[in-house]
Amino acid sequence: MSELRSYSYLGPAGTFTEAALGQVPAAQGQEWLPVANVTRALLNVSEHISDAAMIAIENSIDGGVSAAQDALAQISGLQILGEYLVPVRFALVTRPGAELSRVQTVAAHPVAYAQCRAWLESNLPGHRLIPATSNAQAAADLLASSAQIDAAIAPPNITCHFEVRVHNNNVGSNPDAQTRFCLVGRKQPVGAITGRDKTSLIVTLPEDRSGSLLTLLEQFAARGVNLTQIASRPTGEQMGNYRFFIDTEGHIREERVRHALIGLKMHSPEVVFLGSYPRADNMRVKSDPKYSDSAFCEASAWVEGLL
Repeated sequence: MSELRSYSYLGPAGTFTEAALGQVPAAQGQEWLPVANVTRALLNVSEHISDAAMIAIENSIDGGVSAAQDALAQISGLQILGEYLVPVRFALVTRPGAELSRVQTVAAHPVAYAQCRAWLESNLPGHRLIPATSNAQAAADLLASSAQIDAAIAPPNITCHFEVRVHNNNVGSNPDAQTRFCLVGRKQPVGAITGRDKTSLIVTLPEDRSGSLLTLLEQFAARGVNLTQIASRPTGEQMGNYRFFIDTEGHIREERVRHALIGLKMHSPEVVFLGSYPRADNMRVKSDPKYSDSAFCEASAWVEGLL
């Protein structure tokens, strides 16, 4: 009998991260380890406690998840293996028998709170926020014997895990909100091209000077590589020092993407390749024929002929 594989995720049971892990066929029937934060999830992978970790990387309302970006930049030897999309809905819950009119304190994950703030301010104008480490943990904190919390923002399916009263099953401001999750493992050979791929990178600007970011972006533009996300985070070294989290269309095995990475490495010595993997939306990548693999090969052959 083969040994079980281990997967870490932001717990406890009932989080959106657990729902994302439920989309991974290889994870079904394996060991799932709930952890308190994204850094611990990735450290479990780095320290060989887990084979992979599911982490939230981007929200359609709030953008990139800074804690995940910082952890990926600080923990080496990791690679994104795939991405998954989870629709995001939020419920307001209390202890059984509690009345909404008596709610004064609300536990919520900060990202969830930002998406539910309008409803809360309209219906509970005097409430006070108690930050929670996850949406499911907010419900768990609500039921703790020492809880100083009257209500919690939690996933709609939270009643499958905790005995709570649901007052409203959709308190979020955007019914179309989604969160993008990434399954992260240790470094390994990249998979084959699917034609529906994405490549993720971390690039640190070598110096703070005029045009430095433009030079970075030109590496993609000159080779017809479209960016799907670019986000900046401070390196923490000194004011003005930033690293950039970049998602591009395409696969590192494609000539245009490979040449763009070569250009990046020449521009900045600090380039971290986070992986090439299939897109969660399964959309086929469309590129100009002049940037096709055959076009690059023909151009290289022409130069060789000159030599």
